[in-house]
Amino acid sequence: MRYLGKLTGTGVVRRNGAEIARASYDFDGYHQNHFGVTCSGEIRLPPDALGGIFGCRGVQLLTDEGRLLDLRFSGKDLPAGSEAAHVDVSGQLPTAAQTWQR
Repeated sequence: MRYLGKLTGTGVVRRNGAEIARASYDFDGYHQNHFGVTCSGEIRLPPDALGGIFGCRGVQLLTDEGRLLDLRFSGKDLPAGSEAAHVDVSGQLPTAAQTWQR
């Protein structure tokens, strides 16, 4: 496994195509020989919005750069009032190493 770097920024969280809220993100990317690019990290959005989608399927992040990323929550519980959650990320991840921040 090779560390590619970070993806950070902002975008809109959607569920089943409906906009939920603006969010910021901080993801780490890795390249695995048999799987390609994998990514995980943290998303931050208002607590009520996060609580409404936590654990749901069909959650995506449309970044301000135009990437559509699929999010899967990796935690089992979300403490009340939380504005951050850990996610596993797939979708339109960059494959070029120079796209990732070092």
